[in-house]
Amino acid sequence: MTSDTRVVVIGAGLAGVRLARRLGELGVRALLVGEEEHAPYNRVLLAEVLAGRYAPEVIALPSPAGLLRARVTGIDRAARTVTCADGTSLGYGTLVLATGSNPVLPPLRGLFTAGRRLPGGVHAFRTMDDCLGLAKAVRPGVRAVVVGGGLLGVSAARALAARGARVVLAQQAERLMERQLDPDASRLVLRHLTGLGVEVHTECRVRDVRRAGDTVRAVELADGYVLDADLVVLACGVRPRTGLAERAGLAVRRGVLVDDELRTSDPHIHAVGDCARHDGTVYGLAAPALDQADTLAELLAGDTGARYRGTRSLTRLTLTGPGSPFDLAAFGETEPRPGDDVVRLADATRGTYRKAVVRDDRLVGGVLVGALGTVGALARAWEQAEPLPGDGPLLHLLTHDGGPV
Repeated sequence: MTSDTRVVVIGAGLAGVRLARRLGELGVRALLVGEEEHAPYNRVLLAEVLAGRYAPEVIALPSPAGLLRARVTGIDRAARTVTCADGTSLGYGTLVLATGSNPVLPPLRGLFTAGRRLPGGVHAFRTMDDCLGLAKAVRPGVRAVVVGGGLLGVSAARALAARGARVVLAQQAERLMERQLDPDASRLVLRHLTGLGVEVHTECRVRDVRRAGDTVRAVELADGYVLDADLVVLACGVRPRTGLAERAGLAVRRGVLVDDELRTSDPHIHAVGDCARHDGTVYGLAAPALDQADTLAELLAGDTGARYRGTRSLTRLTLTGPGSPFDLAAFGETEPRPGDDVVRLADATRGTYRKAVVRDDRLVGGVLVGALGTVGALARAWEQAEPLPGDGPLLHLLTHDGGPV
């Protein structure tokens, strides 16, 4: 395939690798351009590498045939070329942005050194380099403060505790993982973390990073309380990486805008994964990124009827530690509206919890903590969005695995 007709994919994360591999399987040659020095890897499993459960090579993704390690710095839409940091120019017929997202760095006093770098001991937690830097720094007894109690912060805190660190997690919201879980499930996550020795502070805002020279020594909370810290992990969410698209003049609004063909405002440029905003939604999750990559591969291989209609995505997290793993899953609307039906099954002794929210005879959301044998059936009922049959089907869905809750 010549350079004026080939597919060039920028970004070697889950979405970019999946797209390039599927194109290869469908007979379409693609050039994948990734800027990280490491082989492509599954970012979802970085916490397992930090915990010491997996070696980095275990989470490597199968690399497609064409992979170029380079950093793309610009797009010339008129010439249909991209420019790399080393001066290389690459022609394309179709360009795909799979640039992912960047970690959000909160506006804390003292966060950056004079050279606009993070101080020694302060780490984002987004890339393999971030993970390996943290793994090198953590040791038994080290004082670590994790800023952020969402999915990433909870995962990082658990991983650091597994390595023997003394971990404090500071969460600005009133509970952990408030975007995915209801209060009861959040309390079970809190119980699990405290059981691992993690000290959790909710409704707690960090305002200052204290340093000795260019090395962190403590963080100060909004109420003046000071937490000593050898390590600070910033887990405050992510933001779509749209700089290339913006400089190229593409339509961007909290993500690169795409239609059902995952096409941007330029018909020769598409976007998938964390950087893409489809129908008002930036998913930031693995399942939608893979769905988008599969759909776009079919389109670029000649299936003119292929369309991306959105993904009903389930959030799942497994926390390992002393004893058995702690599993949770959440999907859809976990908080009921007035008039919704709610079924809850809980066992405080075993630390299990199941909740389903039903609206107009349809399952619209749910939360499961521990004993996830029912998650497949519930997820299918939710994804299908069809009316539930009569005769107590919801209780059956919650308990169909045959064991006690």
